[in-house]
Amino acid sequence: MLLQKKSQMNYLVTGGSGFIGSHLIEQLLQNGHSVINIDNFDDFYSYHIKIKNTLESIQHFSEFDFTNKKEDDIQKLISISQSGYYKLYYQDIRDKKGLESIFKNHTIDLVIHLAALAGVRPSIERPLEYEEVNIRGTMNLWELCKDFGIKKFICASSSSVYGNSKKSPFTETDNVDTPISPYAATKKCGEVLGHVYHDLHHIDMVQLRFFTVYGPRQRPDLAIHKFTQLISEDKEIPFYGDGTTARDYTYIDDIIDGITKSIHYIESNHNVYEIINLGENQVINLNEMLSTIESNLGKTAIKKNLPMQPGDVQKTNADITKAKALIGYKPDTNFQNGIKKFVEWFLRK
Repeated sequence: MLLQKKSQMNYLVTGGSGFIGSHLIEQLLQNGHSVINIDNFDDFYSYHIKIKNTLESIQHFSEFDFTNKKEDDIQKLISISQSGYYKLYYQDIRDKKGLESIFKNHTIDLVIHLAALAGVRPSIERPLEYEEVNIRGTMNLWELCKDFGIKKFICASSSSVYGNSKKSPFTETDNVDTPISPYAATKKCGEVLGHVYHDLHHIDMVQLRFFTVYGPRQRPDLAIHKFTQLISEDKEIPFYGDGTTARDYTYIDDIIDGITKSIHYIESNHNVYEIINLGENQVINLNEMLSTIESNLGKTAIKKNLPMQPGDVQKTNADITKAKALIGYKPDTNFQNGIKKFVEWFLRK
């Protein structure tokens, strides 16, 4: 994946205990680099999951004895996970002073910013909190990059910025001025403000638009994981709409390949500001997604039919021509194989 460099690099990864972040850190450590992980172990879902993600990412497979207190568990995690190559900080990106102390104590070659409040539907209920984390928190990082002379930055954007675009597939040059959720709007804002920091402060930047990432360690609130869990327990699944909504589902290994190739690109080039789609270029509708999970579990879902939810887009479809040409991106996990791998992981965990 990531081409080995002659010298060890020092990467700061925000959200490194989450789904995508933990896989990325695992890859970076395997390639001989040093990683600083900043994560606030948000209560969006159980912090137990993030602790397990963290331990897996650093190849620490001893049983973790959870207590009844979140702070105690996280401090225990920090004490057993620190090494010469890996540092974990229990830190919220909204706290600029807390972030500043981390930047002061480390030499950082590149920031990979994955931390965010995620989810379309929750953002409609809590828009101001999404603004605080996804916009102000990101700006805190850019301000510190400016202050500490860090000139390389990779940022997670989202396919949500395309809204209900009638054009398909979605191309990076498409107009994205009509998002339909606060979450999508914060991601679009991050792209625009990122260009400001690139232009004013010469921070090389790649904004990666992720398209519906799935695979081992996927968040339990996301559809593939949620459906798999509920079907396996013979419980009803919430089925929104008529099943024709469609997504460009992207397997986690392909996303990590895209991120690591973006790292190599930004390290090898100067005066960079790029927006890049990372998708699978294979559109799967909700009915097909469900039937694929059913087939792999050998069980039939019990559906609770519900109306479409505000903020949900009808379809996503990534044009990955630019990613292939610019960074050599080459996704190779089709949806059927990806679901097979995910279900195998789910049944083991």
